[in-house]
Amino acid sequence: MRIHSGEKPFRCTQCDKSFVFMGNLQRHMIIHIVKPFKCTQCDKSFSSVGNLNTHMQIHSREKPFKCTQCDKCYSRSWSLRCHMKIHSDEKPFKCTQCGENFGALRNFNTHMRVHSGEKPFKCNQCDKSFRRVGHLNTHMRIHSGEKPFKCTQCDKSFTRVGHLNTHMRVHSGEKPFTCTQCGKSFRRVGDLNTHMRIHSSEKPFTCTQCDKSFRRVGQLNTHMRIHSGEKPFKCTQCDKCFTRQRSLLHHNRSYHSHLPHKCSQCGKGFIDSCGLKKHKCRERPVSDREKFTCWMCGKFCKNVCGILYHMYEHGMRKE
Repeated sequence: MRIHSGEKPFRCTQCDKSFVFMGNLQRHMIIHIVKPFKCTQCDKSFSSVGNLNTHMQIHSREKPFKCTQCDKCYSRSWSLRCHMKIHSDEKPFKCTQCGENFGALRNFNTHMRVHSGEKPFKCNQCDKSFRRVGHLNTHMRIHSGEKPFKCTQCDKSFTRVGHLNTHMRVHSGEKPFTCTQCGKSFRRVGDLNTHMRIHSSEKPFTCTQCDKSFRRVGQLNTHMRIHSGEKPFKCTQCDKCFTRQRSLLHHNRSYHSHLPHKCSQCGKGFIDSCGLKKHKCRERPVSDREKFTCWMCGKFCKNVCGILYHMYEHGMRKE
């Protein structure tokens, strides 16, 4: 009766496959034990030559299975079969908790873990768990350092095929994500979403210690160093440290690059004597030089307004 009801009580402990009969599960377990066919481009092994050939399409990026109704292509036949259900609207498996329909029982079972919170696939090197075996396999590359997806135009490699596809746009110049309000285009949808906050004035990342908000989480992280006093970017030629990498770059260009005209007071360099003459530092007494020099990046400002505006750029409050 399980054949008619779709019940599959015998589940593999190493992947998300389930079976009607115990004998089918026992035959399936051989896949996880005996894997004589090894990939020549990465350390993966397979139980059959067919599975190896399918895997090799990942490295070659070959996708021989093409949908006849749209332009999507797939490396595996079962991926194409699952995709074809989109066009047929055949989705017999319905979730009783949210009403979403699925064309394949496997996808339905995976979806149900969203509601149950079940994460049966556990990493044996850290405490992370996952709903899908594919997510676990991708995660394991963090521990192994494996990057099987290689760019054919440069020497970069990636842990995920999605990351490789995004990277390939650097070489092709493709920017498929376009802003509907200003026409600016981006390589990644995340970059577009961040850009859209310029138009909406949305700043979702708020500092917990003051009232400043930011469009990007990176800007918030940089700002938090003002409160913590952390300066992770250290100059290798002197003992100065900085909260931002660009402040360190500016410091190196000004103080440690081969600029022939140096200020005798602060050591800042200039390309020509004209730039040194315009530099106001040497005309100031020591107390003023300290007052108008940024303690975060070492920049010297001409007056009180200059240093206040400069510090506001670092994220400090106007007060």
